[in-house]
Amino acid sequence: MSELEKEKVVVLEERVPKLKQRRRQKVNRRLTAYIAFFFMLILSIIYFQSPLSNIQHIEVKGNQHVSAGRIIELSGLTNRTSFWKVKAEQVERAIESHPEIKQAKLKKQFLNTIVLYVKERRRIAYIEHKQTFFPLLENGQILTENKPKTALSDAPILVNWKKGEDIQEMAGQLAQLPPYILNAISEIHYAPTKYDRYHITVYMNDGFEVSANVQNFAEKMLLYPAIVKQLNPNVKGVIHLEVSNYFKAYDEEKKGDGNEKNTR
Repeated sequence: MSELEKEKVVVLEERVPKLKQRRRQKVNRRLTAYIAFFFMLILSIIYFQSPLSNIQHIEVKGNQHVSAGRIIELSGLTNRTSFWKVKAEQVERAIESHPEIKQAKLKKQFLNTIVLYVKERRRIAYIEHKQTFFPLLENGQILTENKPKTALSDAPILVNWKKGEDIQEMAGQLAQLPPYILNAISEIHYAPTKYDRYHITVYMNDGFEVSANVQNFAEKMLLYPAIVKQLNPNVKGVIHLEVSNYFKAYDEEKKGDGNEKNTR
């Protein structure tokens, strides 16, 4: 055997153990990967079958009149519901079935938390009937369940309103008013006259009284803040907004002397 051939044999003999070692390392890495995958699969199965994958917390935000408990009840979600099986659209539709809920949105947060964001329909008035107050929503719907025995201060009270169509027309006008004007109204009395079946008397929280007409009420009431600025806050009276706009102090109203202040 030549010297060259001997050198090749020696080199091969030195490489064989290294090749075997690399092969073993490759097999070990592959085996380790398979074992890790197997354990991850087992852990995933255990996790999804255990209470650990269920909803841990449910939060409700944006509600004012509808309780958080009622909203969660409508959602159908409990701490036995799988966090990963929650269908947002289905839950949102269920919550929006409540007459006071205008919009619902579900968000998932880390650590199995569900947040329910809701937007309620505005209560634009309370209809007084036999010492009970029925909330009137911005879409014209009257709530007959869970009616309060005392009117809340977030909307005016409608007094002497009997006919549904009159209430609906008034609701349409109130829905057009911005909150700062709506909140300034205390009571709205249906007070038809011989010449105007749509006449109303409005009592304001600042002590003024407004004589108006249902049909153009929203348009006229938008002028109210500017009109009041022109008046003496210590002299209360009636602001007439039927056709032309003018003010009469209570003393002048009683005397009927015709003295009036034009508020145009």
